[in-house]
Amino acid sequence: MTRETDSSYDVVVIGGGAAGLSGALMLARARRSVLVVDAGRPRNAPADGVHGLLAREGMAPGGLLERGRAEVGSYGGRVVTGEVTAVRRQDAGFLVTLADGSSVAARRLLVTAGLVDELPDVPGLRERWGGDVLHCPYCHGWEVRDRAVGVLATGPMSVHQALLLRQWSEDITYFTHTGPAPDAEQAEQLAARGIRVVPGPVTAIEPLEVIGSSSLAVRLVGGRAVGRDAVAVAPRMVARAGFLADLGLQPVDHPSGMGQHLPADTVGRTDVPGVWVAGNVTDLSAQVGTAAAQGAVAGAQINAELVAEETRDAVAKYRAQQGGSTDG
Repeated sequence: MTRETDSSYDVVVIGGGAAGLSGALMLARARRSVLVVDAGRPRNAPADGVHGLLAREGMAPGGLLERGRAEVGSYGGRVVTGEVTAVRRQDAGFLVTLADGSSVAARRLLVTAGLVDELPDVPGLRERWGGDVLHCPYCHGWEVRDRAVGVLATGPMSVHQALLLRQWSEDITYFTHTGPAPDAEQAEQLAARGIRVVPGPVTAIEPLEVIGSSSLAVRLVGGRAVGRDAVAVAPRMVARAGFLADLGLQPVDHPSGMGQHLPADTVGRTDVPGVWVAGNVTDLSAQVGTAAAQGAVAGAQINAELVAEETRDAVAKYRAQQGGSTDG
């Protein structure tokens, strides 16, 4: 954006992923003026396809977003590339400031900026993120079915992750790494499901050339390596929301222990009047379909709130006119 394009909108959507574009589509179809500001850093960019999304199974993430932007634009919504750096109150709405110095006014905000995956500091892990290093069994389990999968323990959800992945493969190895050691009940569950537990920190994830295939070596302290075809890890997930600090809205710990999110009610309404959220910024485990649905719900609720506000204003004006009229 540039300063020449500064203006005012009914709703500014911060984040142009599935949640943001779905919300913007709902609002644009409701004849609202909508601006979507997208930083262009989708979380699922490394993935080869979107999975579990009805009628779009396997579609490239970039292709899905391109189609969504076109749909929003076809109803008059506007999508721009930019990064929101600050939001503050202005009159009855908000002033949204971007990194290039431009700003726009909004009556309402829909925040769908997603989250950041904080991965363990293990060499070789981040380079393979979204490929043979994965996090979501429902997103990637089918692709690693019947293969040798390692689970790198990092937190309270790691045992749950290993037990889920057992649905897709009988060959699961649980590396305790820096996560808490399984308690007695968890150890029994892992043993009952035939999941091997390997203690000790992991020092690296390395390529391991095997005849006929390319696998991974999970390197342990002391040099021992365990061969795996894929490694699953539950990252710490933190909502992208630093730009909301001036509104007093900041991420808090998620009850699951998975990271930090922006709390909201069932339709996306936050504790700050006029600010709504949808997608991974509030629901850390939401897949693309869930995020899109949340965006649509929030968009509809924002429109309803604006309709109610406009109706109150119209009634007040109508009453003033009626009170000021005189009989002829």
